[in-house]
Amino acid sequence: MSTAHVPQQPQHTGAAPPSDPPPTPPHASEASRLLCAGVYLDSGYRDQVIEQLYLHEQRVVAPSLGFDAARVLAHALRARRQELLWAAAVLGLWVVGVPLSGGLLAFLLWPSLLLAVAPLLRGRAAQPPWYRWLAAFLTRWSGRVLTALALLTLATVALGGGTDDDSGYGSGYGSSYGSDGDDVLESLTDSFATLAEPWQAWFGIGVLVCVGLCVAARRSQFARVLAAELSPRRFPDAAGDPAEQAEGQRLRRLTHRIRLEQHTPLVMYHEARPFCGAGEAYDTWVLAVELRPDEEKKQQPLGNRAILDRIRPLLEQLRVPAEHAGPGVRDRLRRLEIDECVFLPVEGLLTRDQAPYGPAEFEQHRGRAVEEGGEKRRHFLRIRVGGWEEELVVTVFVRVHTQGRMLMLEIAPHVLTPVRADFKDADRTSHRFRNDSPFGRIAGAAVLVPGSAGRSLVTLGRGAVYVWRLLTGGHAHALPDGPALSVRELASAPAGSTFQEMDAARYLRSVQDRIGRGVRLALADAGYETGEFVQKIVNISNGAVHIGRADNSSFAFGDHARAETTIGGPQPQKGSD
Repeated sequence: MSTAHVPQQPQHTGAAPPSDPPPTPPHASEASRLLCAGVYLDSGYRDQVIEQLYLHEQRVVAPSLGFDAARVLAHALRARRQELLWAAAVLGLWVVGVPLSGGLLAFLLWPSLLLAVAPLLRGRAAQPPWYRWLAAFLTRWSGRVLTALALLTLATVALGGGTDDDSGYGSGYGSSYGSDGDDVLESLTDSFATLAEPWQAWFGIGVLVCVGLCVAARRSQFARVLAAELSPRRFPDAAGDPAEQAEGQRLRRLTHRIRLEQHTPLVMYHEARPFCGAGEAYDTWVLAVELRPDEEKKQQPLGNRAILDRIRPLLEQLRVPAEHAGPGVRDRLRRLEIDECVFLPVEGLLTRDQAPYGPAEFEQHRGRAVEEGGEKRRHFLRIRVGGWEEELVVTVFVRVHTQGRMLMLEIAPHVLTPVRADFKDADRTSHRFRNDSPFGRIAGAAVLVPGSAGRSLVTLGRGAVYVWRLLTGGHAHALPDGPALSVRELASAPAGSTFQEMDAARYLRSVQDRIGRGVRLALADAGYETGEFVQKIVNISNGAVHIGRADNSSFAFGDHARAETTIGGPQPQKGSD
């Protein structure tokens, strides 16, 4: 019986309970790993990452909440280099194969281009317009039909259907299938078959086999990348990542700038996109309260800093688990992050390096911005919760301003939804390919061979356009610009799962409740009337909110709400829905 109580003894001594493991750094988070895998899966997403972070080097990077944008860029450039090399190899085989096959492979070039253009005509939308869908459908099936005819011609010539020899298998094959004069398909193939010799057709088939080997090798390389440096076990080791070791002065310079900007509390923004990188706005609202002195209390000076300092301890209490829960609590609120950030417009800078990211410069901006209530330079209390391995990020920006015996409270919640489902399934895709049967691998590569020439041309064409834009765009010496897109937002799913939506709502409700309580206590401490202020905030339509009860104060909520003052007891509050 005594041994059964041995594990409980440390709790009764002065030893501290087990502490939580350290938080995962952004460069090793699951969100970073999935984004790095996504640049190998989706060429369109890869091109957007390179354009935003590498081509437009005059643009400041958007805040990277829970991930490392520099590591995603390194893998995007690596994936593009590999794609261009494989495209050049495949196109080189086609160039060599056309004359070796006596021109027979040339009949496959046009349908190959049609198969490659069809996805471009359809677009990236899940539900494209009917005219795009129809154009892609007709183009795809035209390519398939022409591919079947070209392959049939190649097989006919290889089997001797195009020779003038009246003996052997080839003659019998040609006579047995060419006897019916009404068979238009056989007439076409026989006419094409006279253009080359059987040995040339076999050379063409050999070239197609080599192309298939290249396609299979490229798919194997992608599977090896996911099973090696992008595996959950090895990804946290950024020093051993081959993509991080890539050479290039431009990449090193931009990597340094991105890692300096992406997690700093000083946010350089574009006027049209101030919260770029934080996700979708979620019920943004503004509260205006008239400050009415409480006759029974002595009024104290009430500044913006005093209100924020009253809110912050209440938010920090959300990290504390219940007393009966013990040390094993895993709720994400225990790692709630609270900091202060200052938003500065990027206009006016001559170079990207002039942004005041230094600690002393930031403190100066923070000290001035917290009380000034400016339009362009804005101070926010930022509350962030990174759930689901940094895939679901909830960020609440709080701004307080007192002016003319009025208190203005701005709350701008943002939700960053999880990573796209196809990116999250990258491990499954890699595992399925690595464990597939030889026949499955051959069939998967064979299906991609007909369109390989067109896809290679499109890939090399995109590479040429990118090089032209890089050389002639003048981005290196352009005036600094704010972030246009966030690579994390580009890879976000339209919505999360039911559990994730429940968690996001819980995080937001908890934070908003503490913010409302902190403001109410700050008003009471300063000697102003509050009544029951913001007992429970409920989301309703049109972005407005409803306050459970408010006495002797004026409030305005939402886009079309009106402020009503209640005197002499609680009355129904008026406002728009």
